[in-house]
Formats: sequence, C-alpha cells, structure tokens
Amino acid sequence: MTDTTHDRIGSLVNASDIVLFMKGTPLFPQCGFSSAAVAILERLGVEFEGVDVLADPEIRQGVKAYSEWPTVPQLYVKGEFVGGSDIMMEMYQAGELTELLEKAGIPRTVS
Repeated sequence: MTDTTHDRIGSLVNASDIVLFMKGTPLFPQCGFSSAAVAILERLGVEFEGVDVLADPEIRQGVKAYSEWPTVPQLYVKGEFVGGSDIMMEMYQAGELTELLEKAGIPRTVS
C-alpha cells in the first residue's frame, strides 16, 4: 500500500465518528456481510459514513493492510478499528456494541 492510499484511508477513518468500509453503499449493499453490518448500525440508530471499496481498488486492498484485517466490511468508531460483520454481530448481540457507542459519545436516534 502506498503512503498516499494509507493517508487517504486515515482521512476517511477520521472524517466521521462511525465509518464502515463495505462492498456497495448503505442504501445498496453488494454482499451479505456488508448488508448485515448496515442493518446492525441502522438498528442501533446511529449515523455512519459508508465507503464503497468496490468503487476504488486501492482503498479495497489498502484498507485490509491499514487494519491488518483480511476482509470487508470493516467498522471504525472514532478512528479505532472494531472489526468485521461477524464481530459486529457478536458485539451487538452481547450489548457490547451499544456500550462502545455510548462510551464514545455517539448520538443514537433509538434506544
């Protein structure tokens, strides 16, 4: 990964409180894992920025090196890597994702 790609990903990660690198967009996910990740965030009632890795091959490969995580989707909260859709689902079901968002001071539209 080039420094430029790494810097671009860093800028994206830090541009919003919650960033989801995914295949497709929040309105039109292009894989089941991305769709599941979007559904979890919507159920939690949080605003998030979706980054379509299919639209940018450098980001698609670079984000895997950036996080040292081999798959997409990837969730970042306040600049910190949280995990992929399986980890998101486990954390959501255990209440840990809600707790993480509350500790991070992320506003929610549902409770």
